[in-house]
Amino acid sequence: MGIEYLKNNGVDVQAGLDLLGDIDTYNETLNDFLAEQENRLPALEKYKEENDMENYAVQVHAMKSDSKYLGFTKLAELALEHQLQSQNNNYDYVTTNYDELIQEANRIAEIVKEYLKK
Repeated sequence: MGIEYLKNNGVDVQAGLDLLGDIDTYNETLNDFLAEQENRLPALEKYKEENDMENYAVQVHAMKSDSKYLGFTKLAELALEHQLQSQNNNYDYVTTNYDELIQEANRIAEIVKEYLKK
């Protein structure tokens, strides 16, 4: 399974390659992303539950940046909105839209896992 699988699942691989240079670096960064997500998602949940918008914003900013580098356009857009809203202490937005963010993060993680199995 190659990069066509990623492209067919809405990943802008070219954007990632443009930023990271080559497919080996891209693949390494995908692995790093998966590892980060294992820690990031529980941290987001914790900060949301504790109404800690400052730390939530830090975590979601990192998710946005990683997603942008790797061509996860929708996840990057969702994370950006969460970042902006949490920086403005808009807890209602975060809680109302949290599931959509996590669903997209999990969808991307599954696609990446499948791709990296190759």
